[in-house]
Amino acid sequence: MGGKSGNKAGYFDKLKSLLEEYASIFIVSVDNVSSQQMHEIRQSLRGNGVVLMGKNTMVRRALKTFLADSPEYERLLPFVKGNIGFVFTNSDLKEIRDKILANKVAAPARAGAVAPSDVWIPAGNTGMEPGKTSFFQALGVPTKIARGTIEITTDLKLVEAGLKVGPSEATLLNMLNISPFTYGMGITQVYDHGNAFPADVLDIGEEQLLKSFSSAITTVAAISLALNFPTLPSVIHSVVNSYKKVLAIAIETDFSWPEIDELKDRIANPDAYAAAAPVAEAAGPAETKAEEKEESEKEESDDEGFGGLFD
Repeated sequence: MGGKSGNKAGYFDKLKSLLEEYASIFIVSVDNVSSQQMHEIRQSLRGNGVVLMGKNTMVRRALKTFLADSPEYERLLPFVKGNIGFVFTNSDLKEIRDKILANKVAAPARAGAVAPSDVWIPAGNTGMEPGKTSFFQALGVPTKIARGTIEITTDLKLVEAGLKVGPSEATLLNMLNISPFTYGMGITQVYDHGNAFPADVLDIGEEQLLKSFSSAITTVAAISLALNFPTLPSVIHSVVNSYKKVLAIAIETDFSWPEIDELKDRIANPDAYAAAAPVAEAAGPAETKAEEKEESEKEESDDEGFGGLFD
């Protein structure tokens, strides 16, 4: 009993120290991960991360004892289920994620295992003798006999993702030397500075963040203006709209100030400000016609010279 209590206390202390030392945690799934893979992953993370495994009951109990001092650890509790572990790090999250997911090994299909992805059998010669044709027919695999061997005529999806692999399907895949699955660590959740989020959040780029931020600011400004409730995003719009109203009032009344005198003069004497533009426009077509006339005269002159050559 003393040994178990000592092991428990040691695990609690280790988990507590890691939680205090590292700001980020990857909660990883380790289904079908071999001890050799675990060793290789630990080596790849050396200096950048620490892998910690433990029984879920012990992990939950430890986290609950830490909640009094660090209530943010409660966000970890919902994800402590199944065959999981922790990867602690203070390094770049994308870099650590890639290292975690990089270690994959091919594995044969086993009867009863849930297929993580669709399993296809490619068309082609199997090299098997015709006596095994019935086995293919039982699974609905289209075949023909070519040069004394069984040939699969078309690609066939043998197992759908999310479904269990049957004994016959597993046997056929092994006969064809097809290892359709790859196994390695998966990431179920990321915990960073007190916040938990899915791993795909790490793929969000800066441009997407800025676009979302800009859209949120626009929405806040629109709501603020509609409610006549000033906020930082809406203040500039309120100032501009108010200035437009002041300009409208000044134009309709005798109230004036130096900056608006020119605007009033433009409204009162539009011809004086528009006179320069028509002259330029009028000059444009005249110049174009003159150029066209010169080109026409040049073409006529060229034609005359060309015709005289053969007269």
